[in-house]
Amino acid sequence: MFRNAFAIPAVAALVVFPSVAFAQSQTEQEITSLIIDGYEYTSTHLQTRPGAYSQHGTTEFWSSGGFLQEVPASGRVEEYDAFNIQPKYITVTTLVEGQAAVANFYAEGSMKPKGSPAVSNYRVRVTSVYVKEDGEWKLRCDHYSALLGGGGTSQTAQLTP
Repeated sequence: MFRNAFAIPAVAALVVFPSVAFAQSQTEQEITSLIIDGYEYTSTHLQTRPGAYSQHGTTEFWSSGGFLQEVPASGRVEEYDAFNIQPKYITVTTLVEGQAAVANFYAEGSMKPKGSPAVSNYRVRVTSVYVKEDGEWKLRCDHYSALLGGGGTSQTAQLTP
């Protein structure tokens, strides 16, 4: 009886004030949208969106393994014969509101990069660091790691620094 006495007001508060339980900062909303839009862009255009990288370049750990990769500001536009990957369970941690954030999420689906083998069970964990430059969010660091039972990218990892 007492459990219901506390549960009913809590549920009522969520119905009346849903933003209290799920409030996101402006930065969290922008980064979440940026991630979703980026995957949708790649699915539609069969290439990664140009202009996503920081003017300082980025560093990346690829899910195929290997050492840290240095990517220049011009980025690395990848092309695909097929791409059906969705980001899931996106969590954004704001480091400095409107300036820096870290996103953690899962990416699942399938892909076939041009000139590389298809990956039918692409399942990775992603950690991405974003910074705002000239009013736009840019990627500064990425880390992809394959989930147990899933595959990472079919890119060849550079094994020497």
